[in-house]
Amino acid sequence: MTISYNGSLQKATFFLTGFQGLEDLHGWISIPFCFIYLTVIAGNLTILHVIRTDVTLHEPMYYFLAMLALTDLGLCLSTLPTVLGIFWFDAREIGITACFTQLFFIHTLSLVESSVLLSMSIDRYVAICNPLRYSTVLTPTRIVKMGLSSMLRSALLILPLPFLLKRFQYCHSHVLAHAYCLHLEIMKLACSSIIVNHIYGLFVVACTVGMDSLLIFLSYALILRTVLSIASRQERLRALNTCVSHICAVLLFYIPMIGLSLVHRFGEHLPRIVHLLMSYVYLLVPPLMNPIVYSIKTRQIRIRVFGRMGLR
Repeated sequence: MTISYNGSLQKATFFLTGFQGLEDLHGWISIPFCFIYLTVIAGNLTILHVIRTDVTLHEPMYYFLAMLALTDLGLCLSTLPTVLGIFWFDAREIGITACFTQLFFIHTLSLVESSVLLSMSIDRYVAICNPLRYSTVLTPTRIVKMGLSSMLRSALLILPLPFLLKRFQYCHSHVLAHAYCLHLEIMKLACSSIIVNHIYGLFVVACTVGMDSLLIFLSYALILRTVLSIASRQERLRALNTCVSHICAVLLFYIPMIGLSLVHRFGEHLPRIVHLLMSYVYLLVPPLMNPIVYSIKTRQIRIRVFGRMGLR
């Protein structure tokens, strides 16, 4: 199958497959996906509401948590229309403009999440390694600037991708292997050289996720050095306990990303269902689990959330 251009690339459409070969089961498959989406939306909105309404949580750590919740919520909503559209209405066609818009938001928000996780590691570093300057270093103005710079960096780096894809002719196929649009999947359909897209994609990953993960690792190396210098074992455990939630969030984000990269590069022999599941794990598990982790492991959040539910 080929895309019909009719003289204009903008009239082209792509075809989303969802779980190919399991079309008869899409109604049943939609049930866990609906549950996940509802849980993600409810969980992140709850975190945002608790932080907004409780003035005792108006601190740098919780501002960054609010940024993480907003990012997770946006990432969830960017995939929800096409995923549920396929499962419920068999709506598989997506216009090229809508596809590239979805691609932009998915990749931008993924990079924003990486930036927010780095900001949260800086917060933990300052709180543990330089606690006397915590309130003067992480001022509200500086936090806003960190959030805006994360969004600006991510958006500017992802913005060229739709334009790089628009220059292609898609003469091989218009069938995408997912229920949403990703840069890697779309550029594989091009019938001309994609070396520029490959190089730029690697550049973006190295400048964002690669650099962020390196700085997060460095911050925790410095945190660990500081913690080990504390004489009291109880104080050491208390300091490390403040990092547990963030460490979980980092692992929830980076482990699926690394797993998905390994599957794409070295898993050609694996069943297609494995590739699909890894992509959904990467996009849905962090937004699903982050509110749960922070509600359980962060005492202030746990008290507010479960207290409002009458479970305190």
